[in-house]
Order: sequence, then structure tokens, then C-alpha cells
Amino acid sequence: MRLILILFLSLLTACQSLSPPPITGRIRDLHTGRAVTPQALVEQLAKAPRLIVGEQHDNQDHHALQLWLLQALEEQRSQGSLLLEMLTPEQQPRVDAVRRLPVLPQDLPAALGWSPGWDWTLYGPVITFALVQPYPLLAANLDTVEIQRFYRQSSGLTGARSNAATVKDQLLGQIRDSHCGLLPASKMPAMLAVQQQRDRRMAERLLEAPKPALLLAGAWHGRKDVGVPLHTLDLGASEAPRVLMLAEEGSEVTSAMADYVWYTPAKPAVDYCAQMRGG
Repeated sequence: MRLILILFLSLLTACQSLSPPPITGRIRDLHTGRAVTPQALVEQLAKAPRLIVGEQHDNQDHHALQLWLLQALEEQRSQGSLLLEMLTPEQQPRVDAVRRLPVLPQDLPAALGWSPGWDWTLYGPVITFALVQPYPLLAANLDTVEIQRFYRQSSGLTGARSNAATVKDQLLGQIRDSHCGLLPASKMPAMLAVQQQRDRRMAERLLEAPKPALLLAGAWHGRKDVGVPLHTLDLGASEAPRVLMLAEEGSEVTSAMADYVWYTPAKPAVDYCAQMRGG
């Protein structure tokens, strides 16, 4: 009995010692509409065998919260694996080789073959932390060659959910908006095929990964109504991954999209469309 009491007290102390998150913001359980504390959120997410955290790629707050979540979840249970949209299969051997080194290389981006399309100043802290942990860091995206192949010739996906017209229409709208209406209509089907093949690959990798598995990906990939969770169900998973969406204040996130949302302070809007138009 005394041993049980000691174990209980040690667990209680561990839960109470959770460090505060680096970013202020509101957390909502989207199924109940209730506010959730960071501690309660971590306790709930720790129960999920598979978890997706959706991000806004250029938001520094989101990356800081991802690192905090990764560390906080580890205090609740052992992490099984971490998967990143930002890593491709051709980089996996480099990642594995770096993990085997006694000391991380000085030029870590070069050692990993890191793509300059992903801002290393944002992603570096999470990756540097993950590389020295006992669990694997796994690529979840397509290789460039695969993307080019799917762009040239669409390969049909199995599954009623991911093939639903409503899903494809929403994704086409997102592709149109993200390209500022500049993408020719003739290119839209190919872009949709690539987007969905990315979602399918992330779903496959998430289902294969050691559990509990955590996937960090862009918000649209993480969404329950159009992204990776649909593909996991089409692949035969008994339940969809739990989804936490990181979103700026003013964004609309519904229970159809995610299970939880963590609203972070809004940042000054960047007009990427003006940049694309040369304005």
C-alpha cells in the first residue's frame, strides 16, 4: 500500500510540475465548446495513440508551442515517434545517420539535407530536440520525384471519404486561394492530386509509425474534414487521429476540422499575393 501511495504521489507531482507554455492564448475543446487549460489539454492528448498538430507554417508561436507540447507529452508517457511533413523519404537515411552520432553536427541543416523552403529558424528547435530523443524522427511527405509523377499523371485514391466531392471542392478552393487565383484552371486537377497524395502518404506513415505517434503538419493537412484523418479511415483505421489545431485569433476552427484548437495572438498579415504578383 505504501509503495502504491508513493507512486501515486510521484505521478501527481509530475503532473503538477508541468512548465507553463511559452505562448498565451485560448484553448477550446471543440466538441463541448469549453475552455481547456494547458495541463488538461496535455492530459487528454497523452491518451491518443495518434495525434496530429496542425500549424500555420510561418507562425513562430506555433513552433514554440509544438516544442512545448512535445516535451509536455513526454512527461505524461513515453513518446513513440515524431513525424514531420517537412521531411521526405530521401532525407530519412540522413536523419537516421545523424541520430546515431554522439554529437549533433554544427551545420545540422546541411547534414539533414534540409529544404530551404522550410524556415530552419522556425523548425530547427523542434528537430534539434527530437534528434537526441530515443524515439524515431520520421519523414511523412513525398519525394520530389513522386510529386512530379503525381503532377504529370494523377493516380486514383481508394476510399469514399477522401474521394467525396465536398472534400475535393474544399481543397480546390484552398489551392486556388493559396495561389492567389493565378493558377490556370488546367493545372488545378494536378495540384489537387498532389495535395491528396501528400495527405495519403502522411496517413500511411502515421499508421505505420510506433505509437504514440505525433505528426506535425500544415493546418489543411491536419484537418479532420479534408486531410490526413480522412485518409487514415479510408486506409482502414478504426478511429481517426486526435487533432489539435494551432490557429491565430480571428481564425475559424470548428469541430468538423479538429478536436481542440489553441488560439494564439494574431500576427500582422503578410500579403503573399502581392509578393506573387510582384506588387
